[in-house]
Amino acid sequence: MKYSKLIKGKYNYSCLIFLMLINTLSSPCQKGLTLTEAMTIAESNSPSTKKARLDLIRSRENLNAQNASLKSNFSLSLMPVSYSQNRTFNDLISQWNSTNTTESYGVFAITQPILLTDARLSLFNRFGYTDSYSEYSEITTKGFSNNLSLSLDQPLFTYNRTKLIMKELRLALENSQLGYAIQLLALEKEVAQAFYNVWQQQKSLEVAEQAYNNMQQGYDVSRKKVEAGLSPREELFQAELNLATARSDFENKQVQLENGKDEFKILIGMNLYDDIVVIPDVTADTIPVDISFAIDQGLANRMELRQRAIAVENSQFDLIQTKALNEFKGNLGLSVGIFGDNEKVSDVYSNPTDNESVSLSLAIPLWDWGERKSRIKASQASIESAQVSLEEEQSNIILSIRKVCRNLVNLQNQIEIARKNVSNAQLTYDLNLEKYKNGDLTGMDLNIYQNQLSEKQLLYNSSLISYKLELLNLKIQTLYDFENRRQVTVLEKTE
Repeated sequence: MKYSKLIKGKYNYSCLIFLMLINTLSSPCQKGLTLTEAMTIAESNSPSTKKARLDLIRSRENLNAQNASLKSNFSLSLMPVSYSQNRTFNDLISQWNSTNTTESYGVFAITQPILLTDARLSLFNRFGYTDSYSEYSEITTKGFSNNLSLSLDQPLFTYNRTKLIMKELRLALENSQLGYAIQLLALEKEVAQAFYNVWQQQKSLEVAEQAYNNMQQGYDVSRKKVEAGLSPREELFQAELNLATARSDFENKQVQLENGKDEFKILIGMNLYDDIVVIPDVTADTIPVDISFAIDQGLANRMELRQRAIAVENSQFDLIQTKALNEFKGNLGLSVGIFGDNEKVSDVYSNPTDNESVSLSLAIPLWDWGERKSRIKASQASIESAQVSLEEEQSNIILSIRKVCRNLVNLQNQIEIARKNVSNAQLTYDLNLEKYKNGDLTGMDLNIYQNQLSEKQLLYNSSLISYKLELLNLKIQTLYDFENRRQVTVLEKTE
């Protein structure tokens, strides 16, 4: 009897510890965290997402800069004062002559690129004042001058470089947007896996709690039977061992859960000292998926395909630039303007001089030892390679979606089997618990049924998580949310 009291006291203490642990789990300081909330936190704090976002910003600003460069460029340069002294030898009179010049001028220019033809239109105006003294002639020259001209510089027989640069920058921005969106999807998958891992650890702790409660109940029954002289004392020893094992498993699951939550908090960028409990949307309901519809969505929506198409377009741009190497090309230059000077600024254009010019330059390649031809072939091979990569990406997408759809069907069956196994294991345990209470079953045999029940419960939870993650995988593969029957608009986050 003393021994029984000792055992009873020991396990009353164990129950106290257990209740303290449970109280910790249900602490009001805990923060409930859904998968959506976790993803929002991760998007702000993930290093990989930050880098992708910075790449997006860089591409967008490069395009903004190029758009700005297509507008009129206004410039003003000033020379407030310039002084020079030149000393030359005059052979006619055999003496040195010095010329002192003081000059001030300003240049105002407007340059306008023409996107349509890749030309450049420029308006140039130079206004200045000159004060010059010649020692030889002893003449001082003072006056104002103004040079106004309008010029056009037009490349001929070649591709439009300005248009090509704009297309390249637009594609670079689009590619950065796609890369950012793909990074968000990859992050969502990683966060979801960690999220459900924590949830599985929470459920494992619940299963361990249930097993502990069952073992406590079995111990109480065994103790009463021993005290009544209905069972041998070794039966109580076995019950004590089972209870101690259940307690140890519970405490281990508690440690595993806390470690898992810490790892999860680091992943999404939360404070380690924040206590959380994940709140998943996990049900046994399955979603019907039409494989043909899923494939159509994947081929229509997958951003990797657009990235491959961009790679093909960039390869074509490279071919255009390569063909311009050592090609026949020219340049047309046109300029009109007037020049005037006078001692008085108001009379600068009293007797102006017209300035006109026309120039045509041609570059005619003669022999390059096959360089241009070889480079063109290399660029064409790059285009074909990019096209093959695009077709390969399409095939891989179709294959991946078919695999995911098959896995979903299999996981649906596994969930149903796991659910039935839990139900059967629970009924088996309940029946054998009654046998144990009636003295028809040993504590060791009851422990076997308890372990079976715990195992089936964990397998059921695992099958639900596997299905949920595979459904998420299908969402990423197709960019279609089959749970909510709507398109996934990840690119909206890049605006």
